[in-house]
Amino acid sequence: MVSGCATAGGTQKFAQNSGVNQENFKKFENLFLSNVGMGTYLGDADARTDELVTNAVKQTIQSGINVIDTAINYRAQKAERSVGKAISELIQDNIISRDQIFISSKNGYVTNDADIKLDFWAYVKKEYSQKGVIKEGDVTSGYHCMTPTYLSDQLDRSLKNLDIDCLDLMYLHNAVEGQIKDVPKERFLENLASVFELYEQKRREGKIKFYGMATWECFRVTSDNLQYLSLEDVVAMAKKLGGENHGFRFIQLPYNMNYDQALLAKNQSVNSRQVSILESAATLGIGVFTSVPFMQGRLLQPGIMPEFGDLKPSLRALQFIRSSPGILSPLVGQKSSKHVSENTEIMNVPPIPENEFLELVKKLTS
Repeated sequence: MVSGCATAGGTQKFAQNSGVNQENFKKFENLFLSNVGMGTYLGDADARTDELVTNAVKQTIQSGINVIDTAINYRAQKAERSVGKAISELIQDNIISRDQIFISSKNGYVTNDADIKLDFWAYVKKEYSQKGVIKEGDVTSGYHCMTPTYLSDQLDRSLKNLDIDCLDLMYLHNAVEGQIKDVPKERFLENLASVFELYEQKRREGKIKFYGMATWECFRVTSDNLQYLSLEDVVAMAKKLGGENHGFRFIQLPYNMNYDQALLAKNQSVNSRQVSILESAATLGIGVFTSVPFMQGRLLQPGIMPEFGDLKPSLRALQFIRSSPGILSPLVGQKSSKHVSENTEIMNVPPIPENEFLELVKKLTS
């Protein structure tokens, strides 16, 4: 098992040795993080996809990207194993060291294991129910479970899958979205506090460095929506449970040139001011990673995206997202060597300066 986590010195060394434009690293929480990351969501749970993902992670890192994102339920635990294999092989070959790479995963959804030949519910019964990891009433209709017992079990499985002893970032995965149909809001917030207590404990144990929330709707919808969550309230909860040095430092949400609510919707309140979630996160010291940069390829169809910057569609999409104030990195799902090569071309181009970006937004929204 590979020990350690991302460090200031390690990530700075990675940036300096990456061979890419140095403007494409952002310093956050004293870490130098590439302003594009790799996601591992889609794909079949088979050996061929395992090999593709492992090779894509290795190629991505060697192209100057040190942010890798996964989740235990992605490809029924096989995504994490593919990431772990890639990281281990790069370390064994002395291409990187563990302290240079920022690895995030997610837990909360109930998952089976594609490498164990049991159907979904037989696996759940054998691995969770019979072992007391989950009990009746713990799992929602959205196949979501956020009890501390279950999340602790999942963290240990994630570490084993990834072959590491510490995760840089553990997200609670789509918690509001997976729970709110079945759980009253007040009880949900009580349960969320219990999860944060667990994550603070896991920080003290050295199993995670930071924690966060990977979301879909809750930070983009209006305050009258049942799924709405106030980031200011969540940060206050983290401070109450973990003090000023609490570990809640990141969120993840969908954002692209079609899903633009994170930038344009003033649906959050900070210090009694109505602001966007990106401005709220920046004010509160929360780093933002984003998902679905291409909307599973739909944004890359001819004529869909506006032209700017003399870039091909995929690079234009990444350039817009990573240049948005308050965003650390869009997370790009990529498996083929061709797609990795194409997407990582953006690492040789600097992001758009903020004043030029704001002018571009005015032009695109006028």
